[in-house]
Amino acid sequence: MSLSLSADQPEQPANADDGVWLECIECGETFAPFDDVRYTCDECDSLLEVRYADLPTFDDFEGQGVWRYADALPFEAGVSIQEGATPLYEVPSLEDEIGVEALRIKHEGMNPTGSFKDRGMTVGVRVAKELGVGRLACASTGNTSAALAAYGSRGGMQTLVLLPAGKVAAGKIAQASLHGAHILEVDGNFDACLDIVQELAGQGEAYLLNSLNPFRLEGQKTIGLEILEGFLADYDTVPDRIVLPVGNAGNTSALYKAFRELVQAGELAEDDVPKLTGVQAEGAAPMVEAIENGADEVRRWEEVETRATAIRIGNPVNAPKALPGIRETGGTAVAVSDEEITDAQRDIAAEGIGVEPASAASIAGLRKLRDEGIVADDERVACLTTGHLLKDPDAAAAAGSEPVPVPANTEGVLASLAGEDSSDR
Repeated sequence: MSLSLSADQPEQPANADDGVWLECIECGETFAPFDDVRYTCDECDSLLEVRYADLPTFDDFEGQGVWRYADALPFEAGVSIQEGATPLYEVPSLEDEIGVEALRIKHEGMNPTGSFKDRGMTVGVRVAKELGVGRLACASTGNTSAALAAYGSRGGMQTLVLLPAGKVAAGKIAQASLHGAHILEVDGNFDACLDIVQELAGQGEAYLLNSLNPFRLEGQKTIGLEILEGFLADYDTVPDRIVLPVGNAGNTSALYKAFRELVQAGELAEDDVPKLTGVQAEGAAPMVEAIENGADEVRRWEEVETRATAIRIGNPVNAPKALPGIRETGGTAVAVSDEEITDAQRDIAAEGIGVEPASAASIAGLRKLRDEGIVADDERVACLTTGHLLKDPDAAAAAGSEPVPVPANTEGVLASLAGEDSSDR
């Protein structure tokens, strides 16, 4: 199995370019990385992964941000807006309440456009330039569109964004618009948008930068590398478990690939690889269904609904990479309600950290798994939060407290405070 933790480092094929090539995860066919635009295998249409002849060790990394890890990426530098190097926050109140040995939040909302998608775009747009394409495109629940528009603009390229009409938070549409994207609202859900974009890409109309693109996941690998380095610095060990929201399952796939490469490089023992644990909303949980049923494939959910718009996806395209990632690391997947997500969003905010609803799914899922006894009290856990609070200001306002009207005088303010103090008692 090519996606096994115990798989050997592959031998470099003749069609590699400077030690880099693409390889099919199913049939093993290899392809030159930059000769042609390619998203899936020519032979069997399965997903591709980027492979390297030389895998780096921790000692090879230098600098800061995504490109600190250039030795683990296809290029020495990309189209960059200083992405990566996001905080690994301590959350002492949540750590005590959930009852684990250590809990840290890796807040990807602190990237330039406010989500983890920037890590993939700095690599993906660089590859697009290498291929000489003229237009970039994506389907999006919002964060991908914002990142694509920003990095495409930075790279001087046209960007096309397809969004499900009425299903994307206003903050995300505003970003894509301001960065100059050509935005189309499709009368359908995210998966319908992705179907259309894939057809456009297949016709050569645009370069696809959804996570079906294997190069985009290379940038997202760096989340896992930063988490490991952060835990090693603070605890002298790697985390036992990483809990993360799952939409298209790109991050699950990317982190698993980062850890496999570290194992192959001799930097990480198989037994020390963190348990990858995915969390989905109950109204959009095809990955959880597959894990619970022991299925080898994910069943597409045609109807999905959740207030966590960033993970409102019924057909996760990276499931063939992510399912082995969860199973091979001893992880699991869990579904949480929208109410549990909102409660977690409030509790993260009480630690001074603002995240959008989909991000809070990781804490909601960890809490549920602790209640079920699946996560032990001696575990060190990293929870991934994928997007900033202001990505979805309407959801933040709904989860927060309402402003209280008062007269324009000090007495009115004091009266309101006295009433608040009284209600607290």
